[in-house]
Amino acid sequence: MATDPRTLKRLAERGVHYCRQGDWDTGMACLARVAEADAGGAELPSLFYSYLGFGIAYRERRVREGIELCRRACHLSFYEPENFVNLARTCLLAGNRGEAYRAIERGYALDPEEPALSKLHAKLGVRRAPVLRFLERRHPINRLLGRFRHGLTRASAAAAA
Repeated sequence: MATDPRTLKRLAERGVHYCRQGDWDTGMACLARVAEADAGGAELPSLFYSYLGFGIAYRERRVREGIELCRRACHLSFYEPENFVNLARTCLLAGNRGEAYRAIERGYALDPEEPALSKLHAKLGVRRAPVLRFLERRHPINRLLGRFRHGLTRASAAAAA
């Protein structure tokens, strides 16, 4: 495979395009070819690292490596909300809800209208504050009162519908 930096960059952009369209097989094949051929000479777009990171975490279950690639993408282009979307998705695959939430918040700061961020935020959900804030969330009284509050909220929502 040719290692011309422009060719690698175009192939990386094509791979990102396929991944965005949901064609992960073709997209990951393109991104893998770029990763194999690149010896650090090409200035690859940050989205290359972002999609490669999410792709290897999602398709190959190499989650730790995927998170590192997504973090690298966020570091290279901290102004690109799509990098934070992929970092959040990869963190969710790893079961790291806290880092996923922080990635979503950083993405929202860049583009509050990004639909993928809104979808992830809704999927993640937002915890309500403990009923008694001076007690820990896991305190038995807070847990009991939280369940009671949840039951009341569901009952009032059902009555309103």
